Amino acid sequence: MTLTLYLAPGASSMAPHIALHEVGVPFERRPVSLAKKDTRTPEFLAINPAGKVPTLLIDGRVLTEVAAILYYLARRYPDAGLLPGDIEAQAQAISWMSFIASTLHPARRQGLEHARTVYALADQMLGDRDWALGSYSIADIHLFRLFWRFRNSLNPGPGEFPHLVAHYERMMARPAVKRTIEVESAIGYELPA
Repeated sequence: MTLTLYLAPGASSMAPHIALHEVGVPFERRPVSLAKKDTRTPEFLAINPAGKVPTLLIDGRVLTEVAAILYYLARRYPDAGLLPGDIEAQAQAISWMSFIASTLHPARRQGLEHARTVYALADQMLGDRDWALGSYSIADIHLFRLFWRFRNSLNPGPGEFPHLVAHYERMMARPAVKRTIEVESAIGYELPA
């Protein structure tokens, strides 16, 4: 099986990039520049008409959207333990990823105060558990990527998001996260402020 990930360092594609390192399978990276509008070229639009990353090619077949790619990788490589076995826990993973995509991700566009309120809700939902579902999963990867991206603009005060900060620190210690950040840093971040 050949896996090819189109990614833009630090963008939403960071989550599947981490997951690919977690499952430990060979894959090809195809970095694209959002600043140079690489995702708007006819070549890229022929692969993904939405013009977005992440885009994962599975033997040439296209899979898009963070949650779908994370779910695919977790199910395709179950030995990595990125998705619990029971159906209720899997539904909880989907619930978390839906919340992250529909509520956390767009929150910053509605203003910093709204974003703080939404991240406070995520902090409350996480609670004092080490991981969103109790054990490490794709929900943690998805949650981490957004907090990693927006924590500087949120600039949380001491104790404002204690559970998210502790989660972030646990994630930063994971070899797959360290490797992803190392690779993406070497390519170069071009994220808007």
